[in-house]
Amino acid sequence: MILAGDIGGTNARLALFDNSDGELTMAVHTGYRTNEFPSLQEIVRIFLQANPRKIEAACLGVAGPVLKNRVNATNLAWEVDGAMLSQTLRLPPVTLLNDLVAYAYGALAMPPSELVILQAGAPMEGNRALIAAGTGLGVAGLLWSNEKHLPVPTEGGHADFAPIDDLGVELFRYLRAKFGRVSFERVLSGPGLQNTYEFLRDSGRATEPPQLADELAESADVPALISAYGMSAKYPICEQALEIFCCYYGACAGNVALNFIATGGLYVGGGIAIKMLSKLQQSDFLQAFNSKGRLSPVVKSIPVMLINNEHAGLIGAAHAAAAALVPVRG
Repeated sequence: MILAGDIGGTNARLALFDNSDGELTMAVHTGYRTNEFPSLQEIVRIFLQANPRKIEAACLGVAGPVLKNRVNATNLAWEVDGAMLSQTLRLPPVTLLNDLVAYAYGALAMPPSELVILQAGAPMEGNRALIAAGTGLGVAGLLWSNEKHLPVPTEGGHADFAPIDDLGVELFRYLRAKFGRVSFERVLSGPGLQNTYEFLRDSGRATEPPQLADELAESADVPALISAYGMSAKYPICEQALEIFCCYYGACAGNVALNFIATGGLYVGGGIAIKMLSKLQQSDFLQAFNSKGRLSPVVKSIPVMLINNEHAGLIGAAHAAAAALVPVRG
């Protein structure tokens, strides 16, 4: 049995996978709200108490830079140590991966039925890349080497935000006054969508109706509510915020595709993309993705695929754990 985890800034998802002759099957999975627990260790302990199994291998994808099998979670006040988890919970060695690396392993395991083609392109063997917006913004590469793809971590979501139009320049100035430094994550994430909404409101570029202001003040998840109203077009300010989000999501995804020369394809992952699929298809996402000046022909040839599976991170962590198992020889 394999223990897999997908640990983000808002949700921690854990699962157990049966590993039979190289075939992985999810046996049980549970999600937890991270702000309700003092540590990841406590979540794993509760999960294993509820699902006692003999664990052969364990791999957890955690949002943040993983160094020496330890990570200070970017959007959580947690320090996670793989060796300590293994020791205190009496587990086999626990491997920690950057969450986007785990997601990249999951992308490679996705059947065609779990991928939505946003741009067919003209794929060639070569590198691939992944971008995923959620509580934060993650980026990973999948380098083509020895006839296979090797997922590699990055912290590309924290690269400097780059405006692509006059409105973006105004947004940048607004965010710089608020945060000092502006990364792409300040725009392309759940909190980033809220930042864009507040920019439209505070700059007078859009009007916030009193009823909407009251609803947002009472909401436990403001970005989700802005997104829902943007999708339904109930409030123009929410719709405009979502359109800006989609445009810059495409622009940043195009940057990632260029950074890795991702001739094999660019994956778009994360729960936000799944929920706003129809908006991505109708928005300026692809126009911004392909608008790369002299390099536009290159990105237009790159397939763009949305991962339509909410468990991709868990599946990827399980595959990474299974790959590390040493076969027992008779």
